[in-house]
Amino acid sequence: MVQIHSARADAGAGPCQAVARLPEPRLRPFVSGYSGFRATAGPSRRRLFPLAQTTVIIDFAGPVPLVTGPRATPTVYEDGWRHGVAFGLTPAGVFALLGMPMSELTGVTGPLEDLLGRRARPLVDELGEAPDPAARFAVLDRRLDAWLAPDRTPDALVTRAWWRLQEPAGRLTIEALAGELGASRRYLELGFRRQIGLPPKTVARIARFQRAMYALTRPSATLATAVASGGFADQPHFTREVRAMSGVTPTELFAFLQDVEQRAP
Repeated sequence: MVQIHSARADAGAGPCQAVARLPEPRLRPFVSGYSGFRATAGPSRRRLFPLAQTTVIIDFAGPVPLVTGPRATPTVYEDGWRHGVAFGLTPAGVFALLGMPMSELTGVTGPLEDLLGRRARPLVDELGEAPDPAARFAVLDRRLDAWLAPDRTPDALVTRAWWRLQEPAGRLTIEALAGELGASRRYLELGFRRQIGLPPKTVARIARFQRAMYALTRPSATLATAVASGGFADQPHFTREVRAMSGVTPTELFAFLQDVEQRAP
């Protein structure tokens, strides 16, 4: 479940090379994916997209490593990233690595060291010394496997509901999801507020948007395939959601995402 956390925000800023990979299977309940990135034309402003997870961004050539929590609206980060690695943490991953519910990070962007403490600098140094994205992903597999405390877990039902909403299951209503899990809608809404920091309906919207964005990065992508991949009712619905979730039109978003050259590690 590799998610797209950002794209350039300036026209003509130049393409970016990106490499994505899932973590080792034992880490996948906690880590949603890895991404290596390199801008080919220097720094540029970055548009941060809505996410229902927490993202760690380590730029070897830029400012301090950052942690960005879940967010329901887009924002622009002025000092764009140049060369580095990012990884996503699920709600269970935030609990297992940082010992807190993800809701405490909702809408927050802050230094990695504030959350990882003395573990942050050795991680950044080792990643910077690794020769390529595959080696960096191996560092993350090893370090995160050593640091994660899987006995620290959030509410199991809320975690199951969060994962269920990431699946391409069409327009699953929150009422239907609650019934499927044997819980009330009220229980889910309160649990998401405590553990995720976003209501379940918003998490579902973000998941649809993320699926559509991923479809737009594929070589044969079209706006029609993004509408279908995201499970949108029709093109007008897709257009409204893209504007709300990204702050740009579908055509502009398509152009930004197609500037990302996807490569295998």
